[in-house]
Formats: sequence, C-alpha cells, structure tokens
Amino acid sequence: MRKWHRWISVFFGIFMLWIAVTGVLSQVAVLWPAGAPDPALEAAATPPEGFVCPEGWRCSPPRATSGIRSMVGLFHHLHSGETFGALGTTISVLSGFALIFFSISGIWLYVQMWNNRKKRKLTPRWFWK
Repeated sequence: MRKWHRWISVFFGIFMLWIAVTGVLSQVAVLWPAGAPDPALEAAATPPEGFVCPEGWRCSPPRATSGIRSMVGLFHHLHSGETFGALGTTISVLSGFALIFFSISGIWLYVQMWNNRKKRKLTPRWFWK
C-alpha cells in the first residue's frame, strides 16, 4: 500500500495542490466584501418600461460585481479543469479519486502502524515519534 501511496502522490500531488489553491481562491472571492455598486450595472439592471415580472418568478437585477468577486467564474473554471478542456476535466476528476485513495490508504497505513506498535508491546499513542 505504501508503494502505491508514494507513486500516485508523485503525479497527483501537483494537481491536488492546483485544485486546493483554486478552490480556496474561489471561496475567498465569494466571501470578499462587495465594493461600491457600479452605476453602469445599476442602470443596465433596470427593467424596460412596461416590463412585468411573470407570476411565480423572482425578477431581480444582477448583482454588481467588481474586483476579486468578478473572478469567481474564472476560479471555478480553473478549479474544475474546464479551462483546459476535456483533458483538464479528466485530470480534475482523477485528482478527486486520488484524494479519496490517499484518505483511505492513509487511514489504512495509520491503523497498520498502530497495530504493529501494539504487537511490539510499545505504549500506544495517537501520535508518536
């Protein structure tokens, strides 16, 4: 299991770092405080005269976005791999599977080390040197 853990991490480590960074950036962009409303967007958001919102619909003007908040879509496309086409999306999905594998194999390796310590009658601890 350790051999697989090492070999897969060599390849997917770079992609998982990319996914982690772009995922954090997309969340930071969403949580970033909104700036002052853009008057040009506000003017464009007013419906034409005589427009009536259909029953059951919620008609609201688009939110004015500026600065880092306007980059949420870009960060999402980078995060999902869509920017790089089918190959990027495939690598993104495979990186997700690799992350699942690393989680399961990491727990498996930890349990094996725990059991080996117990068999050698060493003091079982959560974390050891």
